[in-house]
Amino acid sequence: MLEKDFKKIVSEIKSQITNTKLEIFKEANKNLLKLYYNLGKIIYDNSSWGNKFINELAIELKASFPNIKGFSVRNLKNMKKYYKECSKNQFVQTASAQIPWSHNILILDKIKESQKRIWYMNQAAINGFSYDVLAFQIKSKVYERQVLGDKPNNFTDTLVKPQSDLAKDLMKDPYILNLTTLKENYIEMELEQAMVEKIKTVLLELGNGFSFVGNQYKITVGNEDYFIDMLFYHTKLHCYIVIELKNTKFKPEYAGKINFYLSAVDDLIKSDFDNPSIGIILCREKDKISVEYALKDINKPIGVSSYEISKYMPKDILDKLPTEEEINLHINIDEKIEQEEGEK
Repeated sequence: MLEKDFKKIVSEIKSQITNTKLEIFKEANKNLLKLYYNLGKIIYDNSSWGNKFINELAIELKASFPNIKGFSVRNLKNMKKYYKECSKNQFVQTASAQIPWSHNILILDKIKESQKRIWYMNQAAINGFSYDVLAFQIKSKVYERQVLGDKPNNFTDTLVKPQSDLAKDLMKDPYILNLTTLKENYIEMELEQAMVEKIKTVLLELGNGFSFVGNQYKITVGNEDYFIDMLFYHTKLHCYIVIELKNTKFKPEYAGKINFYLSAVDDLIKSDFDNPSIGIILCREKDKISVEYALKDINKPIGVSSYEISKYMPKDILDKLPTEEEINLHINIDEKIEQEEGEK
C-alpha cells in the first residue's frame, strides 16, 4: 500500500472519529440543557419561597446524586436565569443548544441584550471557542467591532448574494492585533513580520475560515515581480483574500494597488471553482467618505478597516488557541454535518 493511500485512509478515519465525537457531544449537551431548562422553570415557579427553596433543593439533589456535579446553589440559580431568558426568547434557546453550559452562563452574565447574546452563542459554536477564548472575545468587544463597526466596502456592487453578505460579515473595525514582539516605532515590514510570528492570534482575530497562504507572496506580471503583503484563503467564502498593511492613514492610491493585486490573483492563482478574490486594506485610520470615493468605480471587491496594536493576550488563551490545521478541521466537520442534516 502506498504511503499516501495509507495517510488518506487514516485521515478519513480520524475525521469520522472526530465527527462522531462531535455528534455525541451535541446530543449530550442538548439533553443537559433541556434538563437545566426544566429545573430552571421549577425553581422560577417556586420563587416565592425565596433562597430557602434553592438552598434545600441543592442539599437534596447532592444527597440523591452524589456523583453528579452541577447541583450547587450557584448553578441552580444559573438554571433559573437560563430559563427566564430562554422562555421569553426562543431564538436564545435554539442558539444556546449549540454550546456548553459554561459558555451559556458566561454569555448570560456578561451580555444583557438578547440579540447580542444570540450572536455570541452562534460565534462560539461556529468557531469552536474555548471558555477562555470566548471570554476574551467578549472583553475585546468583538460584536461592536464586527457587527457595528465602520467598515466601508464595495461588496454589494462587486459580489453577488450571499457572497456579498458573507464578505461584509467577516470584516471588523478596528482589528485588534495582539503583537507582543512589535517595537514602538514600527514600519510596515515589521508589522507584517510580527503578524506572521503570531499567526495563531491573527487567525483568531481575522475570524472563522481564514487559512494562511503566505506573506510577501510573489506574483509575476509581465516581466516584473510583485509581492502581496499577506495572502489568505477563506474556506467558507471559497476565495483568496489579499491583505495590504499600511502604517498610515488611508490614501486613495491604496485602492488602485490592491485592485491590481486582485486582478493578478484572479488571473494567475484562482481556479475555476474559486469565487472572486477579495481585498482588505488595513491602515492606521481612515476617512469613510475618502474610502467610498476611492472604491466607487472599482470593480474588484475591496474593504477598508483600521487596526490597533495590542501587546497583551493572556497566556492561558494563547496556549488554548487552535492551530491552523485544527481550525480547518473544525470547519470541514461542521460543513459535513450541515450537508448531512440537509439531506435528512
